[in-house]
Amino acid sequence: MSDQPLISPELKGLFKGITSHIRSRLKLLVSLFITGLIIGFNASKVLVEFLLESGLVPDDVDIIILTPVEFMMLQVRAGAWLGSALAIGALIIELAWRSEITRRVPKPGRTVVMSAMMVLLLAFAGLWYSWELLTPMLLDYLASDANTAGLSTQWRLSSFVGFILNLCIASAIGFQAPLVTTLALRSGAISRGMLLTYRRHIWFTTFVLSAAFSPPDPLSLFLVAIPIIVLFEAAIIWDGITGGSTGASD
Repeated sequence: MSDQPLISPELKGLFKGITSHIRSRLKLLVSLFITGLIIGFNASKVLVEFLLESGLVPDDVDIIILTPVEFMMLQVRAGAWLGSALAIGALIIELAWRSEITRRVPKPGRTVVMSAMMVLLLAFAGLWYSWELLTPMLLDYLASDANTAGLSTQWRLSSFVGFILNLCIASAIGFQAPLVTTLALRSGAISRGMLLTYRRHIWFTTFVLSAAFSPPDPLSLFLVAIPIIVLFEAAIIWDGITGGSTGASD
């Protein structure tokens, strides 16, 4: 049996560096999370009204509340989602800043601004994908599947809103894959050869994270994970074409 470790020293070093960096920015991340929590909690009433009137509720489906504290817990979840999005966005933008420092570009602020714009653009692309394609298709499929079985369909408010927001947030975060991949390669945080070596691990991790964010059904899992993997592969191809990284190839 080979004595080669399952995880290479380079990958261990990368994980250690990421963990150390997150710890060093813990106060900032917590502050952003709390800010998002407060904003999301107060804005959740408007959000619920918008979702109920958006036309996403399929025919013959009633939205109900089963517990006295259900709506309050939904407000907390909405705030937590927004706070997490702010913290993750801040980490991506800071990665862009570190990338420019590593490459010693005279005007690092320009790429930081461009990266911030890309974060927003990719997030909006993910939201559009979820809102216009993913969510309506899945809601109609689930409702029609229940109706076919002769069931009276009633959805809990927290489950209905959580279903939609989970898909939107998972798509908005997942669509950052090409930007994160490009910045990691250009900053030297990871080499192209190392990325290709652990490609299958990244695919597996994508499915695991998609399962954590997406609703608990196989169709949602694949519809969330597949676009992220495609964008990740596109970033690798783009890096190979532009010759941005200096790592080893296949």
